[in-house]
Amino acid sequence: MRLGGPVHGKHESPEAWVKLVKAAGYRAAYCPVGVETDINLIKAYESAAKKADIVIAECGAWSNPISPDAKIREEAMSKCKKQLALADEIGALCCVNIAGSRGAKWDGPDKNDFTKSTFDLIVESVRQIIDAVKPKRAFYTLETMPWMYPDSPDSYLDLIKAIDRKAFAVHLDPVNIICSPQRYFSNTDILKECFKKLGPYIKSCHVKDIILRDKLTVHLDECRPGTGGIDYATYLKEAGKLNQDVPLMIEHLPNGEEYRLAAEHMRSVAKKEGLEI
Repeated sequence: MRLGGPVHGKHESPEAWVKLVKAAGYRAAYCPVGVETDINLIKAYESAAKKADIVIAECGAWSNPISPDAKIREEAMSKCKKQLALADEIGALCCVNIAGSRGAKWDGPDKNDFTKSTFDLIVESVRQIIDAVKPKRAFYTLETMPWMYPDSPDSYLDLIKAIDRKAFAVHLDPVNIICSPQRYFSNTDILKECFKKLGPYIKSCHVKDIILRDKLTVHLDECRPGTGGIDYATYLKEAGKLNQDVPLMIEHLPNGEEYRLAAEHMRSVAKKEGLEI
């Protein structure tokens, strides 16, 4: 396992970026450049990462490739293809997006998102993205979500089978599928199920926490690792069983101090369990 997260501070060269990653104590990082970057500079970042033993975990392609709006859908498909190509060029493990929504908000819930027709749209969009880019190294992945596919280990397996592309893999964010009190209180079992069923396909994971509030009807809020209900001892133990050196990427925190505290918690849990991150 490799702990990673965003770097804080400006960097104008691969060497300066490496220093920021190392200063945070990370062995994995988010992609440090965009699709507009010159290919020679992209390769320089790839080389610097390899030299410093830093894994570039993922390139984000956050967009809605199944939007009911044709213009939005077309722009999203183009973005996904470009980001997957960037991931392949820089040596990132994966390009990650969500499946998308049939509603007005790209990452929001809609009554049509759990239908067979939407499942088929997801399959077709992912196939088109992968077939257009034909990546040699990077994988295209969909982040697990609470109100759209894939929303469980089984629905992810269904997508893997239906998409039927070697370049399609898994991005695991277990917090995103903790969408009820029942799942919240049984998250230890859910974590084990995720890694048991999806382990061979997992390329990168997100790290955050979630807390169930006591306000009706149900309120579940993201929070810093260690301040919620996720069983991180189990999370790390299960991730440590994977054959690949999977990155665990901290996200969605407001500032550098919060990221420092999150990383500190992750390292303390890993140390207690005799694991290295």
